[in-house]
Amino acid sequence: MSHNKSKSQQLFNKAKQHIPYGVNSNFRYWGEEETPIMARGAGAYVWDADDNRFIDYRLGFGPIILGHAHPVVTQRVAEAIQNGVLFAATTPIEIELAERFTRMTGMDKVRLSNTGTEANMHALRIARAYTGREKFIKFEGNYHGNFDYVMFSGPTAKAELLGPRSRPHRLRATEGMPVAIRNYMISLPYNDIEMLERAMVEHGEELAAVVLEPIMGNVACILPDLAWLQRVRELCDEFGVVLIFDEVKTGFRLANGGAQEYFGIKADLAAYAKAMGNGFPVSAVAGRDEIMSVVEPGRVAHGGTYCGNVVAATAAAATLEMIETQPVIETIFANGRRLMAGIGEILGRRGVAHVVTGVPSMFSVLLGKDEAPTDYRSYSEFDAELFGLLGAELIHRGILVDDDPREPWFMSYSHDAAVIDETLTLVEDAATAVFGRGGHQRKLRLAA
Repeated sequence: MSHNKSKSQQLFNKAKQHIPYGVNSNFRYWGEEETPIMARGAGAYVWDADDNRFIDYRLGFGPIILGHAHPVVTQRVAEAIQNGVLFAATTPIEIELAERFTRMTGMDKVRLSNTGTEANMHALRIARAYTGREKFIKFEGNYHGNFDYVMFSGPTAKAELLGPRSRPHRLRATEGMPVAIRNYMISLPYNDIEMLERAMVEHGEELAAVVLEPIMGNVACILPDLAWLQRVRELCDEFGVVLIFDEVKTGFRLANGGAQEYFGIKADLAAYAKAMGNGFPVSAVAGRDEIMSVVEPGRVAHGGTYCGNVVAATAAAATLEMIETQPVIETIFANGRRLMAGIGEILGRRGVAHVVTGVPSMFSVLLGKDEAPTDYRSYSEFDAELFGLLGAELIHRGILVDDDPREPWFMSYSHDAAVIDETLTLVEDAATAVFGRGGHQRKLRLAA
């Protein structure tokens, strides 16, 4: 399938005249000739500026849980904005949303914000205020947004520079942030009980929080060892440390109650965003009443001009109502299981060493080994370059994925059986182009 990109390229060149690298997020930059310009979306599909159609498995980095331009959400938002979008006061829709949100998540109290970064930032501040402590534990490869305290040893770190496993380095993710703030953070490998126990014994009385992604949503959907996750909960209780789940990607995507419901382990605080608004910019920090009670005027700052604005709150209320009252998660999981199994079968038939990691609503395809990674260091042993070849072929054929295997494939309610059929046909074609029709052809290709 050949794509005309002339209009997209013209628009991208124009964008670069006014926007650094032509994008408003570094993650959207794919290169001088590959960076897409998207014009519209509907359901499971998006169209670029040249009207090339793609089955979308990026879904805006995960928020589009129902499908693009879902009529239930867009209609409610369109109606709501007729009466104004922002007031310097609480609105009824915020109250409606908070009531549904707390019922679905099981959290006692919630405060709204705008981005996942903000939600995580506020969660860490609340934990520090509640405990009177300042340090926190973060795990290698976990991403908690674009604020300085957490931007160490994340999903862009070079694994070979992380240092000895027993004493990990804290690698700065970006220039422009003070190096000294790394002293507030303790970096540990994911899924390592021994390292966790050692750190808690050594630093427990200094720790305000343990912050973690319950699934590594920015590194190939690496799953937690349930024994490790349970041990995190136990040690936080033992040392009086606040357990923060970053549910920005897992919230309302794994279950109505997010990863906490899915894994059966309760956090003290959690950050939410993405799927709760089906693409509208909305996020939340929520938690136990005792901890959230520190958020009060004159004590702990939380606010923002756009927090709880009518557009975001209405979109979230409509989205969560759909998730709570319709078989959204169940349908996504059923279709996601079929897609994961189909991809695995296609690769297995060609003798390609691989694993499909994660859960049916968000998963990743890794090549070069057949044993699932358990942390960021073991992820780095997979063949990202080989997946890049497959990813390029998928995009060429009309499947929009990231050609970086760290980024998940996201499923929506609109990815129905027909979409899965179409996807698997195109995956078959892409796999044939990269690996041939069997293992023998693959070996010849790789040897070349």
